[in-house]
Amino acid sequence: MGDKVITTEGLTKKFGDFTAVDNITFDVEKGEIFGFLGANGAGKTTAMRMLCGLSIPSGGKATVAGYDVYRQTEKIKENIGYMSQKFSLYEDLTVIENINFFGGIYKIPSNLIKKKSDEVIEKLGLQPHAKKLVGSIPLGWKQKLAFSVAILHEPGLVFLDEPTGGVDPVARRQFWDLIYEAAERGITVFITTHYMDEAEYCDRISIMVDGRIDALGSPTALKKQFSSDNMDEVFYRLARGAKRTE
Repeated sequence: MGDKVITTEGLTKKFGDFTAVDNITFDVEKGEIFGFLGANGAGKTTAMRMLCGLSIPSGGKATVAGYDVYRQTEKIKENIGYMSQKFSLYEDLTVIENINFFGGIYKIPSNLIKKKSDEVIEKLGLQPHAKKLVGSIPLGWKQKLAFSVAILHEPGLVFLDEPTGGVDPVARRQFWDLIYEAAERGITVFITTHYMDEAEYCDRISIMVDGRIDALGSPTALKKQFSSDNMDEVFYRLARGAKRTE
């Protein structure tokens, strides 16, 4: 590690009199799996939108993949991957059509898209489903495909917004195997999750409460700091004091 892929200093977002993200400061290093946790209403999604170049901050500083969040939002979008629980694939396109479509969006040369498509389908064992509509395949397969598509262009950084919501524990474990593989290739993973067992898989975690980062460190360090046996207890100790819940 050592190279910072995300840097933030006093990053703030206000909507009128409401401060959604309140003066947060943290860094994320190359190849790191960084967990971004917080209860509903904590400000996670707003912070992530700023880091993805989708929302301009009200104050503070931040760079993502070396680009400024105020002046270079388009460059940020070009150099990251993104996957959300709500929308990542077109359900009325086949598996192959989705891969080809996003390959085009990411400006991957057409001669490479076919090669990458074959690699993804083989790696995920999707050969029997390659020509099926994405809407017809099981959720666990969809999530793994969506992640593979999000890093099809080999970005230096991928944002995952609650990517394993609703999938069974076995599929979640398989999904994390893909995350580990990506991190080993040097792709930095920035992930939000409501599953505290997944927090244990991260190199470091930040926990947001009411727009602020109230804890930051490795799972081991945070459990020691809060005299807790697991991340569930750490999260509860911090989140029970939250005033915002939506």
